[in-house]
Amino acid sequence: MPKNYWPTAQWKAADPADLNLDSAKLSELESLIASEYSNISGIVIARYGNLAYESYHHGWGPDDPKHVASVTKSILSALIGIAIHAGYIHHPDQKVLDFFPEYIPNAANPKVREITIRHLLTMTAPYSFEDWREPLDKLCMAPDWVKYTLDMLGQQGDIGAFKYSTAGAHLLSVILSRSTGRSAREFANEHLFKPTGMREIPDHPMASYGFEDLFGTRVQGWVKDPAGNSTGGWGLTLTPRDMARFGLLYLNRGRWQQHQVIPEAWVLESTTMTPHRYGYLWWLMEEEGVSAFSALGDGGNIICCIPDKDLVIAIASEFMMNPRDRWTLIKEHILSAVLEE
Repeated sequence: MPKNYWPTAQWKAADPADLNLDSAKLSELESLIASEYSNISGIVIARYGNLAYESYHHGWGPDDPKHVASVTKSILSALIGIAIHAGYIHHPDQKVLDFFPEYIPNAANPKVREITIRHLLTMTAPYSFEDWREPLDKLCMAPDWVKYTLDMLGQQGDIGAFKYSTAGAHLLSVILSRSTGRSAREFANEHLFKPTGMREIPDHPMASYGFEDLFGTRVQGWVKDPAGNSTGGWGLTLTPRDMARFGLLYLNRGRWQQHQVIPEAWVLESTTMTPHRYGYLWWLMEEEGVSAFSALGDGGNIICCIPDKDLVIAIASEFMMNPRDRWTLIKEHILSAVLEE
């Protein structure tokens, strides 16, 4: 099959042999998922732009969206790149406080004035919490999520040091909204989801701000904060097929059919290896001769792109603490199905 084939809304599976994949190896995934990766709801594997394999579990199907947690961050990264190219945002080194003129920073926190969009994209802005100990519960209980995050920004640490922050990603969503006049959900529907044939995300009224509404079983559409801003660091629901479409878009350097959806330069900047192994809200990997970039979300949600193999693996999962590492599944059981050309 040609490598430039693009999936339609009725995306149908191709014969794995035509895609230089071992069908017998792929067929082993069903029992492996049941025995060792039991919280997987759906998995889609695409090669050369063709659907090579998909399976669903626990009553989920190809049209059922799942909350993909921090995979949302990589979607937001694409939206920021689109907004910069369209002129809504000047450049990634624009200061964060340019977008919040009403905010008066504490005089004891001068670093906050130097933090840029790029620092938020690369998780290199300092905050007043230890790395990987971000108090998301406090963010969700705050009446004003933006003020809460800006109050933390610039404290305890150096600009340029890696510190993972979901609240910082939320600031990017607010910056996008203030620049474009549209929520991230609305902007994504028009400039990302619709052009690539992905499901458009409906508006979902937030009934409350409890755990199930923000992170759990009642998450629908795209979660928003009390001010109506789409959450930047989590809260988006996607189908596994649409996760794979997004991966294919990045694998093809932002191009979908004849349309450049995301600037090619932005895709390359976002996924080029760094000392932190983190790009613009994408995780980066080089291991045993394999280079990959991935959108990762709690519970085992992943969009893994492996350019050298022209391969995308999208996995949607039920949330659970400490799920088995998806890279092990990809490396040992999916990459081993790739045949030499």
